[in-house]
Amino acid sequence: MEYGILFQGIVIGLSIAAPIGPIGILCIQRSISRGSLHGFVSGLGAAGADAVYGAIAAFGIAVVTTALIALRFWLTIMGGLFLCYLGIRVFSTKPPQGTETDGRSSLFSDLATAFGLTLANPMTILSFGAVYIGMGVNQIGDLRLSAAFFVLGIFLGSALWWFILSNAAGFFCKRIGPKVFLIINKASGLIILGFGVFLILGSIFL
Repeated sequence: MEYGILFQGIVIGLSIAAPIGPIGILCIQRSISRGSLHGFVSGLGAAGADAVYGAIAAFGIAVVTTALIALRFWLTIMGGLFLCYLGIRVFSTKPPQGTETDGRSSLFSDLATAFGLTLANPMTILSFGAVYIGMGVNQIGDLRLSAAFFVLGIFLGSALWWFILSNAAGFFCKRIGPKVFLIINKASGLIILGFGVFLILGSIFL
């Protein structure tokens, strides 16, 4: 039974991570400009946040769910503002000069920003809940071992997607020139900024 739950978690993790949003754009941009490792680490941050929300859905933590929904407006505003900041930062990023190593601190920053941005969207938990119910995973909250396998599957499925995406994008890292780097950074920055503005305006007017 646990292996079936694990597989279902992997499928759900893939289905939640696959749609290209601001984190996907960020992962692609970092993979192309810095290498696939930076893109994959960014994806791992998103996968970690997916696992957190998956755990909330699997274990049925109603108090946390209620609190997240109650704070949805402010969390979305904060996430939108940070996306705007990140978009401007990516837009103004210059092409790398020569061999550039960012070190562990940069990798940690990649992980933390993606984790925070994904976690700042409380509606993700509703997506997990909807898919979770739709796939017929019943009463998992009453079985801690099954719930743990479910959450592990979500992380693995999400991480698998980010591994594929980052390596596909990183393939072009050393095959494009500075002008193309600049175009990619500016286009990615504008898209991420647009996501941020959309989140803010959507929270205020919708």
